[in-house]
Amino acid sequence: MNFLPDFSHIYVESQSIDSDIAKQSFKRFPKAKIIEIEDYKKIFNKNGQDFQIQKLSTKLILAKKQPPFIYPATDIIQDSGFSNFYYCTPILNCIYNCEYCFLQGMYSSANIVVFTNTVEVKDAVKKQILERKYPDEPLLLSLSYNTDILALENILPLTKQWIDFANNTDDLFMEIRTKSGLTSSFNKLKPSKKILFAWTLSPNNIIQKYEHKTPLLERRIMSIQKIVDSGWPVRLSFDPILIYPNWKEDYKQMFERIKETISGDKIFDITIGVFRMSDDFYNRIKKTKPDSDLFYNNYDNSNNVKTVTKDQKEMVRDFALSQLDGYCNGDKINFWD
Repeated sequence: MNFLPDFSHIYVESQSIDSDIAKQSFKRFPKAKIIEIEDYKKIFNKNGQDFQIQKLSTKLILAKKQPPFIYPATDIIQDSGFSNFYYCTPILNCIYNCEYCFLQGMYSSANIVVFTNTVEVKDAVKKQILERKYPDEPLLLSLSYNTDILALENILPLTKQWIDFANNTDDLFMEIRTKSGLTSSFNKLKPSKKILFAWTLSPNNIIQKYEHKTPLLERRIMSIQKIVDSGWPVRLSFDPILIYPNWKEDYKQMFERIKETISGDKIFDITIGVFRMSDDFYNRIKKTKPDSDLFYNNYDNSNNVKTVTKDQKEMVRDFALSQLDGYCNGDKINFWD
């Protein structure tokens, strides 16, 4: 079966067609078919869509975000000690296709939605900063909870715009989660202590089997090394650590490569987690992915969250801590529990 290339079609709401992001998108994809629509949800949320089929030919949707613009983080996300922890969704969906990702259970469509009214979203962030519950602490904003915004930087340079916003906004600390290897965009930017790049790292066996379309481990390590040495704060995220035959050997090799390449003294912190997903998302994905062994393990159900057993969780924690012993200050290591 032949599929058109990604972004061969751009759906754009009438109220977004004259926006800067729309103009950038049309310029970036001059051969794309432009389809004007009234409401992106009629395209994005329609019934009968196949997430995995759409991944083979992803379309771009440009729309105006409606309130709410900012959300309090859920318990599934690691807060790493930040009391005022929120996230926003400048983009819905991701160009990558990781099998353990909750997005395929959250959305019926794999198409990428980019919201064009960034000024309104940023105004909402400023308002939330003023209203934050713990005024003595900054607000931590996760920018890429529902996407990998950095992976799209060569398509739409939104990350740099958000970095500029954070640098000019008091009491704001911004986290950018990624698996990307795109760091050239930041060569000319002054490193900022207000930006935290959080890189997810996995052994190549996991990347090749479950993290489809993502860069291999070595490319991620090289990107991290470059960013860290430039002076940007970086979080190393081993999340999820998956359990399978010989998993310890794969992860041990990964940890050894990281320790010999990236200085533990220079990293901001480390987060460690295991497979976990809300019941609803898990059950939706399982119906559409009968070939993925991730959804046929014997998980515990804790507060409507599917996750590994308590013994497995402790095994992962003990193993990871043993591998990271002496690499960095133990206070920097946070485990999802």
